[in-house]
Amino acid sequence: MSLRLACVEDAPACAAIVSRWLMQTAWLPAQPAEADLSEMIAQGIPMRELWVIGAPVAGYLSFDVEDRLIAGLYTALPGSGHGKALVDAVKEGRDFIHLWTHEPNVQAHRFYHREGFVTVERNAEGRGDGVPELRMEWRA
Repeated sequence: MSLRLACVEDAPACAAIVSRWLMQTAWLPAQPAEADLSEMIAQGIPMRELWVIGAPVAGYLSFDVEDRLIAGLYTALPGSGHGKALVDAVKEGRDFIHLWTHEPNVQAHRFYHREGFVTVERNAEGRGDGVPELRMEWRA
C-alpha cells in the first residue's frame, strides 16, 4: 500500500470518496456537492497533515497537527486495511490523538475502538449538522 502526504491534485479523488460515502449515509442531512467538497479539501491540504493511501487514491486522513485532531478519515474500501494504515501513520511519534465521530456511525466506532480509541464525551447537538457526535481519544 502506498502511503504519502497529499498534494492539492489529490483533492478530487478524496472528494469522490467522501461523496460516495455521503450518498450511502441516510442519517446525515444534505451535504455539499462533490465539486464543493473537492474545493474544501484542496484548501485544507496546506493547513493540515493530509495523508492518502493507494494509487489511485483509495482513502485519506486529514489531521490537524496543532489540535492533534483527526478531522476526517474516509476510505473507498472499508475493511481493506487502508484506514488502519492511515491511523497508524498519524499515531507515529505522537502520544495523544482525538477525533469526533457521528453517533450513528457504529461501524466507525468499532474501528476506532479496535485501534485503541476510547469514547470520552458526547455532544447531543453535534458540531454543525445536528447529528449527535462522540469524541474519542487515543493515548500511547
